[in-house]
Amino acid sequence: MLKQEQMDRIEDCGVVAIIRAKSSAELIDVAAAIKEGGVNVIEVTMTTPDALQVISDVSKKYGDEVLIGVGSVLDAETARAAILSGAEFVVSPVVKQDVIEMSRRYSKVVMPGAFTPTEILTAWEMGADYVKVFPSSLGGASYIKAVKAPLPQIPLVPTGGVTVENAGEFIKAGSATLGVGSSLVSKEVVAERQFDVLTETARKLIQEVQKARNEMEG
Repeated sequence: MLKQEQMDRIEDCGVVAIIRAKSSAELIDVAAAIKEGGVNVIEVTMTTPDALQVISDVSKKYGDEVLIGVGSVLDAETARAAILSGAEFVVSPVVKQDVIEMSRRYSKVVMPGAFTPTEILTAWEMGADYVKVFPSSLGGASYIKAVKAPLPQIPLVPTGGVTVENAGEFIKAGSATLGVGSSLVSKEVVAERQFDVLTETARKLIQEVQKARNEMEG
């Protein structure tokens, strides 16, 4: 998949589901549930047991139906290993130049994490495709809006604290897409295998994103 196609998928969906699964089988079940609800972009964190094998298994299972990326990446070696395992985009909680460079070398979307305006601009100047604003729970949608005012050219992805209830606010504040973890894929729901709940939550998130985008266009 070409890099622009990756970016189009990420933005069209409007939600990047952040998943920490116990196994490939569990993640495949979760992916099926949220995909049914309209979320087809998934970030598998490196804190997942056997994360590289999980990425490989899920990417083979779904092919182009689901865009699989890797999260919690802290160094270039991990980024490369994940990309070779099938990751189409790379997410980090911090700004690391070697991670950005490695992702660009393989023409994969890279999304480093930053918080202050200086960190956000630094990540962008290093070659980030998106900047993950983390943790967004600290500033909320109003912080995204404030940062976008002087830095409108940088596509921001708030992560941490994004829920069905505030997703629309984050979109209206200028977010390119949203990183959503536990509020979409909660450990309890997965443990109890309530996949219908995952599907419904995913559907509601997508609806809120589309509603906000339509209101902005209107």
